[in-house]
Amino acid sequence: MTGGAMIQVRVLGIALDQSGQHLVLLTPLVADPDEPRVLPIWIGSQEANSILIALNGEHTPRPLTHDLTMTLVDVLGARIEQVEVTRLDGGTFFAEVTLVTRQGPRVVDARPSDAIALAVRADATIRVAEAVFEDASIPAALAGAAVEADEADASGETSADAADEASVDEAKLEEFKRFLDEVDPEDFEG
Repeated sequence: MTGGAMIQVRVLGIALDQSGQHLVLLTPLVADPDEPRVLPIWIGSQEANSILIALNGEHTPRPLTHDLTMTLVDVLGARIEQVEVTRLDGGTFFAEVTLVTRQGPRVVDARPSDAIALAVRADATIRVAEAVFEDASIPAALAGAAVEADEADASGETSADAADEASVDEAKLEEFKRFLDEVDPEDFEG
C-alpha cells in the first residue's frame, strides 16, 4: 500500500474520448463544491464493458474474467476489501487490490481497470492517492456531459428531460472533447 494520503472515490461512469477509446471516470465521495473534479483513466473496451455490467447489476450468461476472479476469491475464503490507485508513472496508472484472507491481508498489484471492475463487483472501497488525483484530475463539468452522452448511447433511450439536459450541456461536451483532443491517452493509461 502507498504511504501517502488517499481520497475515497466512486465510479462516476464510463465515457468515450474523441478517438473512441474508453475512460472510467472517478469522482471523490466528498467533492469540493467550489471546484468538483473527476479523474479520467483510459481503459480497454472489455474492462469498460465489465465495469458497466457490474454498475448496472447485470449478469452475463457465462462469467466474464472479473466474475471468475470474484468466484475464485470467494471459493478461497477471501474478500476484496479495497482497491487503491497508488501512483502515476510515465503516463501509466498503478493500482493495488487489498484482499482479506484467512492468513491476513494481502496486497496484489493490478491495473486500475481490473481493480475497479473487481471493486464494483465486491462493493469494495476505491481510493486514489491524493497526489495522483491532483496531477491527473479534470473539472467535473468537462466530464459530466460526456458521461451523460455515453449513458444515453448505451441505453438507446433518452427522456425529454435528458434531451433537454443534453442540449444544455452541449458546450460542456465540446469543451471536454477539446480537452480529449489535446491530451495523449498514453498520459493516463490504466
